[in-house]
Amino acid sequence: MDLKRVAAFAIHLLTASGAGFALLALILATGGHWAMMFFCLGLALIVDGIDGPLARVCNVKDRLPRWDGAGLDFVVDFTTYVFVPAYAIAASGYLPAGLGVPAAILIVVTGALYFADRTMKTDDNYFRGFPAMWNVVAFYLYILPPMPWLALAVIVVLCALTFVPVVFIHPLRVRRLRGVNIAMMALWALLAAVAVVSNLEPGPVAVGALSAIALYFLAAGLLRRAG
Repeated sequence: MDLKRVAAFAIHLLTASGAGFALLALILATGGHWAMMFFCLGLALIVDGIDGPLARVCNVKDRLPRWDGAGLDFVVDFTTYVFVPAYAIAASGYLPAGLGVPAAILIVVTGALYFADRTMKTDDNYFRGFPAMWNVVAFYLYILPPMPWLALAVIVVLCALTFVPVVFIHPLRVRRLRGVNIAMMALWALLAAVAVVSNLEPGPVAVGALSAIALYFLAAGLLRRAG
């Protein structure tokens, strides 16, 4: 038995487990268990953060050429970053009456196009256009529900930004201020866990900190463009 090939396939299984978390998240969402839905999406986010480095260390691409790891990753990411969050946004009740489903359709259509974009990343690992991180958008919608028309406006603007050459930071891969970015990402994950444990009512301090971190990452992309 080739243990290296077994290890490589185990990494593919790890990536594919994200689809299982997506299904669990959707089932929980249909029952209105929003905090647990975000918990499952969070587990999928962790998987997405570790499977790539493991695949590169184990040279999965060469050891198992039959399976396309990038294609598998895209399939799983679309379900966890776009499809399930779109349902959560449609069913949230935070959008104007009658516009939740059209907004969700707009999200999945633009998200599908983004995942098919071969120029979605710059040479220095920034995302080109809004990177279809609707799981994060849905999370903020639930912990900081805005006015319905404001929420709809934000969604429409982000969908439009999918096709605009502005850049958004990848916290783990961008080299510029990587240590700071990883620290901010770790703090965000801790605060997000607090929000999930508190049934998406983490209190004003945690919500303020989560909002500040979001603004930091948005500014990081703008600063790269300015530089």
